[in-house]
Amino acid sequence: MVEPSERVRTMRTEYENVGLDIGDVDPDPMVTFEAWFAAAVAGDLPEPNAMIVSAVGPQGAPSSRTVLLKGYDARGFVFYTNYESRKGRELVANPACSLLFPWYPLHRQVRIEGLAEQVPAEESDAYFALRPRESQLGAWASHQSSEVADRAELDASYAEAERRFDGVDVPRPPHWGGFLVRPRMVEFWQGRRGRMHDRIVCRRPDAGPWERLRLAP
Repeated sequence: MVEPSERVRTMRTEYENVGLDIGDVDPDPMVTFEAWFAAAVAGDLPEPNAMIVSAVGPQGAPSSRTVLLKGYDARGFVFYTNYESRKGRELVANPACSLLFPWYPLHRQVRIEGLAEQVPAEESDAYFALRPRESQLGAWASHQSSEVADRAELDASYAEAERRFDGVDVPRPPHWGGFLVRPRMVEFWQGRRGRMHDRIVCRRPDAGPWERLRLAP
């Protein structure tokens, strides 16, 4: 029988030999991101807008979790959460963060570093109004990242939210809203054979013009 550790050591996927040059990345990285995101959607990937958000806690320890991208434009990338959750509190205290889109079937990933800020309340209101009612109620029922005794406590909290808003529209909770991550660095990673991957990085220090460069894999 193969030991689990040995099984992990021998796992390997050989990536396609599809190259990525600096000229393939637009001087505005958001243009290339839009093209890659469209390819992920067209490729029927499961939840192509899923991304890993990493923040830093008060003791300097990083923490990561998967959230869903809910918008992007010239400003950057938007997602929504409970501001009182662990990530919400961490991002308010220290806005430096990173995002990662792991599009494995395409042998691609996009890595972003930037600063997070809360979106305007009216923007959060507009998105919240589009959410399914069940998700709207969940935003009131869940005190995200807080300890709960058991599932029954969560179900009771959800039932209370249903009773509270029975027959009326569910308003956005004051503790729930969006974060906009303004990128300072965007890296486009394309898998290559022999682990000689292509990494094209766009950097913009101090909100100046973007510069493009290649990194060794």
